[in-house]
Amino acid sequence: MIWLLLSIATSSFLYVIFKYFEVFKVHTLHAIIVNYIVACTTGFLAYGSVPDVEEIIHADWLFYALFLGVVFISIFNVMALTSQRNGLSVAAVSGKMSLVIPVIAGIWLYEESIGWMKVVGILLALLSVYLTSVTSKEGLTFNKSLLLLPFVLFLGSGVIDTTIKYAEITHVPSGDEPLFSAICFAMAFVIGILVLIYEATQKRFLTFRSIVAGVVLGVPNYYSIYFLIKTLKNGMESSVVYPINHVGTVLFTSVLGVWLFKEKLLPKNYMGIVVAVAAILMIAFAKA
Repeated sequence: MIWLLLSIATSSFLYVIFKYFEVFKVHTLHAIIVNYIVACTTGFLAYGSVPDVEEIIHADWLFYALFLGVVFISIFNVMALTSQRNGLSVAAVSGKMSLVIPVIAGIWLYEESIGWMKVVGILLALLSVYLTSVTSKEGLTFNKSLLLLPFVLFLGSGVIDTTIKYAEITHVPSGDEPLFSAICFAMAFVIGILVLIYEATQKRFLTFRSIVAGVVLGVPNYYSIYFLIKTLKNGMESSVVYPINHVGTVLFTSVLGVWLFKEKLLPKNYMGIVVAVAAILMIAFAKA
């Protein structure tokens, strides 16, 4: 359980860091790209030795690490576009609602336990994500002509979680978690370099402020993935891990938002927090 709590904490800190990006006028995309090489370097340091290139090339998990790296940066850009065109709440709900994909995969592919308490807990988790994420009294408003973006964000986020679980259970041996995570971020950085080149052609250059911000973001970003993989390797079912991880992150982020940034919550947000706590307890203590 400690790995899961650490994953929730580090994931929540990422949202806090993004909030400070707004305060200090950081170019978010540039900082994200720098963050990938920092996260990759952190993974290599956590591995404890200089990795053998031959070992990486012949690793069973290499394809999945490269695939995840591509999806990481792609879905981040989709999330940014969704936030800009459909609104931040739509992006938040679309991303977090994706927990249903790894949950279904866990029950279907790995024959994980299912019982009435877990089912009710998962449904409450979805409800809590909506109630906690929506920041307007009117609820979510979708631009019907742009529904593709939230759908891609929902699907992509679910694919990331499901792929991490599949790679962890079938290809990543114990002790290789830091190296696997590092290569994921390395691939994302390679694509990020291409993005930086394009940005430079548009006269949007990488600044020292973005580099510093990327360094600050990179370490917790690495550990958010590392702790998640360690949680999955510790024997907890993915149909338990992902709902608690997603809901716990939304819950803790809301608390940090009120504490650090004096954010005002609507009545439905408070209701979402109560529902989130109930969902976490039901899923955590569910019996098949």
